[in-house]
Amino acid sequence: MKLLVVGSGGREHAIAKKLLASKGVDQVFVAPGNDGMTLDGLDLVNIGISEHSRLIDFAKENEIAWTFIGPDDALAAGIVDDFNKAGLEAFGPTKAAAELEWSKDFAKEIMVKYGVPTAAYGTFSDFEEAKAYIEEQGAPIVVKADGLALGKGVVVAETVEQAVEAAHEMLLDNKFGDSGARVVIEEFLDGEEFSLFAFANGDKFYIMPTAQDHKRAYDGDKGPNTGGMGAYAPVPHLPQSVVDTAVETIVKPVLEGMIAEGRPYQGVLYAGLILTADGPKVIEFNSRFGDPETQIILPRLTSDFAQNISDIMMGVEPYLTWQEDGVTLGVVVASEGYPLDYEKGVPLPEKTDGDIITYYAGAKFAENGKALLSNGGRVYMLVTTEDTVKAGQDKIYAQLDKQDTTGLFYRNDIGSKAIKD
Repeated sequence: MKLLVVGSGGREHAIAKKLLASKGVDQVFVAPGNDGMTLDGLDLVNIGISEHSRLIDFAKENEIAWTFIGPDDALAAGIVDDFNKAGLEAFGPTKAAAELEWSKDFAKEIMVKYGVPTAAYGTFSDFEEAKAYIEEQGAPIVVKADGLALGKGVVVAETVEQAVEAAHEMLLDNKFGDSGARVVIEEFLDGEEFSLFAFANGDKFYIMPTAQDHKRAYDGDKGPNTGGMGAYAPVPHLPQSVVDTAVETIVKPVLEGMIAEGRPYQGVLYAGLILTADGPKVIEFNSRFGDPETQIILPRLTSDFAQNISDIMMGVEPYLTWQEDGVTLGVVVASEGYPLDYEKGVPLPEKTDGDIITYYAGAKFAENGKALLSNGGRVYMLVTTEDTVKAGQDKIYAQLDKQDTTGLFYRNDIGSKAIKD
């Protein structure tokens, strides 16, 4: 069986590597992928994620059994719809179902309509109205671009002035283009954030281990929001009762609500949650696997990944099993300057093997075809599984200390929230 994964980052590397390890899978193509993936036996296809017709032609010509869609912008552009119209199977939500991610206002409307706990909010396309709302609500307050913004369209403002500036940048300065033509302004929720993922098909869903991402660029959750600088799973200090509550009050009603709206959801549903004094509430939904959470969740899957996805798409109950002990932790290594301007072409350390996995997000071979160079903001991620978060930290950071990371940077505190003083 041959499979295709659409996307190019660390998330797609983890998905494709896990699929290739499945029984009955002979070959996994990644379009467009990045050169680092080839070190794990994956085959790259030089087709961009927006070139739906070329991807469809490739899938037909190469007898691809089904395609796994990784990125949010491909889903928002209706790639699953196009594959389905061509008679091809693709794992991911339709454009209508993926609106849970590509419009924060739509997601809020669904949550309000179906009683899903989330922050109070207002949606604005007029700057003066947004400014008045911010001044009325006070700070801290959260300003979000309504559309997709590569994980960077969220400002947690500690002052009214910061919030007004963020709204100005989005609505008047066009900082995020059409994605910021509307803004959602939310009540600030206090608590600990965590990620909850589910494989879904209609009202059937299968919960994955909890995870905790680290969005800010620098230690101590300082600096600008990024696509994610590291993560660990499961979250050891999160009670099972909290997960059970989130499933019953968030995942289940949203999936049932999407059916009621005529937008049945198939694919990976990501709920970005925060545990408040009133219980778990939704910060945002994503219509696909998170990055870097995928890289620390999939190594914990002990069942056959390709078979699991095939079963879910066919409506067959999947046999899903997960590693129950230990913690999987990963640290992202990024280009200096990320998420703003950064240099490319920095030489990368050798790929780790054994009990430390290297997933590549932005890597390209030099012209000699041997040396691997940086080619993106987030460049690679080291992942390991140990008995405790502390043991995982010790192993990853000891490895990073040995590597030459000139021109790159990483956070030194991934997972520290889980370690009690």
